[in-house]
Amino acid sequence: MRRAQSLTSYVVGRALVPAHEAWGATSSSSATAGVQHRLLQASLYNSSSNSSGPSRLFSQSIAACLGRSTRAISLGLAGAVSFSVAASAVVPEVYAKEQLSSGFRPKDVVLYQYEACPFCNKVKAFLDYHDIPYKVVEVNPLNKKEIKWSDYKKVPILTVDSEQLVDSSDIIDKLAHKIDPQKSVSSLPDDDEEKKWRRWVDNHLVHILSPNIYRTTSEALESFDYITSNGNFSFTERLSVKYAGAAAMYFVSKNLKKKYNITDERAALYEAAETWVDALDGRDFLGGSKPNLADLAVFGVLRPIRHLRSGRDMMENTRIGDWYTKMEETVGESSRINA
Repeated sequence: MRRAQSLTSYVVGRALVPAHEAWGATSSSSATAGVQHRLLQASLYNSSSNSSGPSRLFSQSIAACLGRSTRAISLGLAGAVSFSVAASAVVPEVYAKEQLSSGFRPKDVVLYQYEACPFCNKVKAFLDYHDIPYKVVEVNPLNKKEIKWSDYKKVPILTVDSEQLVDSSDIIDKLAHKIDPQKSVSSLPDDDEEKKWRRWVDNHLVHILSPNIYRTTSEALESFDYITSNGNFSFTERLSVKYAGAAAMYFVSKNLKKKYNITDERAALYEAAETWVDALDGRDFLGGSKPNLADLAVFGVLRPIRHLRSGRDMMENTRIGDWYTKMEETVGESSRINA
């Protein structure tokens, strides 16, 4: 599958992939505490072992605010964020997906996820790029009934012909090895460029997303307006999610700023984008003529904010747009199939 690269004008509108925040009434009952614990896991950073800090902040904020609105808010937090791109010009470069050349042809691949989770989106970017068909099971953040069969209680979980894989980076490492048995990603030295930038994604880039998505009350409302418009909510739930959820997430984003020593969230986002472009050093991709695992990780994490004002601002105020467009063209359409 080949496509002409398009330079794009990014349109921002709403708010997922990373989700953390909420407010309402205080409750001390054990039932409420149980719901709050589950809500913590609905936040976008619950999908990785790196997420315990932000998730805890999210849970505490919910506990202080939401009360009866917890169910509606948690449903909203599990909502998806999409990124739309409008093509403005066509240039000669042509990019293509990585076609599987090995004997790895899984018959049944299922991703258990939260649509807005950046770590889940990392896995999807890898699957899409390699044209590996996969089914998606959206996990209910309240009861997690969809993954009760597993001892692992986070997302993403990927099953490949009944084999369970967990943790986004480990999932990708194992899939990469299945595709190319000669490649052992885990054995690469710590100073390996690809490995270094994959760590940067998990340890830095993901942590500056929520403070940007919920930077202002208007941006928080914009985000939840998208979530409620695309989710299956009753009228009452829609109102609760949009207003209570947006307010709570706005306040939690301020706690995240302090936790990660972020003074200016937009400046931090722009700096991260420019840092990545500098790492490319004039190459189309970090991998050279085609994306490597670091390219896919950055792209996957950024895809959930493409409809957000923060995403549009990043594209308009940094040099990352050209690389992002190449990645979007190369990764191509989703390989997701209906269950």
